This record gives sequence, C-alpha cells and structure tokens, in this order.
Amino acid sequence: MTDLQKEIRKLKEATDALILAHYYQTLDVQDVADVVGDSFEMAKRARDAEESTIVVCGVVFMAESAKILSPQKTVLLPAPDAGCPMADMVEPEDVLALRAKHPHAKVMCYVNSSAAVKAVSDVCCTSSSAVRIARKLDAHEIIFIPDRNLGRYVAEQVPEKKFHFHPGFCPIHDRVTAEQVQKARERYPKAVFAAHPECREEVLVLADFIGSTAEIIGYARKRKEAEIIIGTEIGVLELLQREMPEKKILSVSAGFVCPNMKKTTLQDVYNALATGVHEIHLNHEEIQAARATLDRMISL
Repeated sequence: MTDLQKEIRKLKEATDALILAHYYQTLDVQDVADVVGDSFEMAKRARDAEESTIVVCGVVFMAESAKILSPQKTVLLPAPDAGCPMADMVEPEDVLALRAKHPHAKVMCYVNSSAAVKAVSDVCCTSSSAVRIARKLDAHEIIFIPDRNLGRYVAEQVPEKKFHFHPGFCPIHDRVTAEQVQKARERYPKAVFAAHPECREEVLVLADFIGSTAEIIGYARKRKEAEIIIGTEIGVLELLQREMPEKKILSVSAGFVCPNMKKTTLQDVYNALATGVHEIHLNHEEIQAARATLDRMISL
C-alpha cells in the first residue's frame, strides 16, 4: 500500500466516510474502498450506510443514486466530470413523450440515468436485476430506457410482455462486434466468453454466459477453464487477472476502456475527503420522486 493510500485510509476514519468504488475503477482506487461492486451493490450499500459521508468512486449517476438513497448524508464525487454518455442520451422530456405514445406502459429505467430521468420513471433496474424486475413489474407493457441493447436482452427473457425501447446505448459496449468475438475465439479456442448485456445482440448470441459486471466476475471465478474472454470494461479483467494469476483473462476488444470510469485518481479521493469538495446536491422533490423508483428496484 502506498503512502497516499494509507493517508486516505486514515482520513476516511477521521471523517466518518464510506468509500464506494465500481469494478471499473482503477485497482489502486478499488484498494482504498470499503465496498467494491456493481451499480446495484453500490446502491444498496449507500442506502444502508451508517457513516455520515459517502465517497462515490464512479460516475455522476452513481453519486446521484447514493444521494437519493441517503439524502441526509454528505455525498462526494471525487471526479465531478466523470459522466456517462448513455445517461446523457435521455432527458425527462423523452420519457414523457414515450409515456404519451404508450399510455398503458410503465417505465423501467436503467440505473445508468440521471436523477431527473429516474424521477419521471416507475421503477429503476440494474443489469443484474432487470430481468427479475421486468417479470415482477405489474404491467403487460414496458417502456425500457435508455439502453436499447439491455432492453432487447430483457425482452427476449420476458416474451410474455411487450417492450418499447429508447435508442440509447453504452458507446464502450456497443462498439464491440461479432467479428471481434470470433477472432478472439479463433485465437483462444479453449476459452469461454462472458458478455455484458449492454453489448449488441450479435455479440450476445456468441456468448457462453451473459450477465452483469458482478455476475461475470462470479462466473469467471467458478470456471475451471484456464482462459476466459471478458466482454465488459477492462477493469474487470484487471481485477480477475490479479485475483487468479494462474488463469489467462482476456479482453474481447483492446478498446474496452471507459474513460469516465478511469478519471478518479487516488489524489482525487484524498482531496474529496480532506476538503469535502464536489458534493452532490439534489432538490427535495427530485429526491422523493427518484427515490421511489430505486426503492421499488431494491424491493423487487
């Protein structure tokens, strides 16, 4: 552990802070976190936090979710410019337009969205909970926003319901092609391939396993194969390779890097704890409306 990491640990205790980090964060940042997880795990831990301050090592919508679930806490985002292109693709007005077009449908909102978009939705979901929530949601018609790829994957698993999709997508996952998967399989014919449902349908049909970030990690840990091709952000590859050096963990694409997730540095975390900089603020009405969608997600 570096001197800066030790200082962060000390400062965390002194300021009564909980540090949450997403799996896509760099390993040095993950190493100072109290909790490392996917969006769903981060949301649950933010809701249950006993500490007075929550430091979110991730992107804006994750910090907003933490504030929504623990409005009485101080929520800090060390890298305030760490946005999410997918979340930026949908606005509240888009949701309202879809509601008007499909008045009998309920809106299922992927957690990768702003607080304002969550506030005009019916229920939130993560990639790990989306299929379960769609099945349990009291509606025969569902508007899924904003990720078209995850939405189509969910629709295939829940054929008894009718889905309408917003055209949003994750630029990092969406750029992976079937050709890249096939080339990786040709190079490593004994490897299994695990893909995130944010990938295109042409990629998912080639996968041995489809799951959320946390589910892909769990799958890789259980497999006996010596070679595993990972179809999600490279942070997962780095985590698994360090954990299982006896295996060869491979990325399906050299470009599988989310630049926003890599913006948080150890110095950013230290500065946030030391000065309270970059606090997340949301108005009461927005928190109340958005909270309902996240509470339904966790309960379902």
